[in-house]
Amino acid sequence: MRCEVCGHKIHTDPITAIIEGAKLTVCVECSKHGKIVTQDDYTPKAKPTTAAKPSAHVPIMIRKKPDIPKVQITQEIVEDYSTKIRQAREKLGLTHEELGKRINEKSSVIGKLETGKMEPNNILATKLEHALKIKLLTPVTEEKPQQQTAKTADREMTLGDLIHLDSKGSGEQAERKPS
Repeated sequence: MRCEVCGHKIHTDPITAIIEGAKLTVCVECSKHGKIVTQDDYTPKAKPTTAAKPSAHVPIMIRKKPDIPKVQITQEIVEDYSTKIRQAREKLGLTHEELGKRINEKSSVIGKLETGKMEPNNILATKLEHALKIKLLTPVTEEKPQQQTAKTADREMTLGDLIHLDSKGSGEQAERKPS
């Protein structure tokens, strides 16, 4: 007979021991790793059944999503990045494979960038800028809101003003009734 822990042949009487909750037949050396039991001592632990428990209100734990800090985007990719990349690569006389080796990217990525099928992330754009000596990242330009008319410059616009503007746009004259 062999020990179920170490696998050595058991020359003496085998010992039954509980090691990490399992009832095993082991040698004298491996019996030190668990509790030695006789056949009568061991009673396996019964698994709790859900049917035996009365139904009770179980509180639900709601995990709060971690607050992710909002990152301000300060740079964006220029709109004609694909043509800039292609022209700069051709100007340097590089193939897709050669440029890919320089920036540690696959040649298929370079091809997708040049056809506009893929937009580079900031890291890739930075690599391309250094390798091709071009500018792909520009500061973000904020669109300025349209200036308000003189009529609404001193107060905020109301729903009535919106209805009045809508009716002017459709060619009908809006009548305002006093309230």
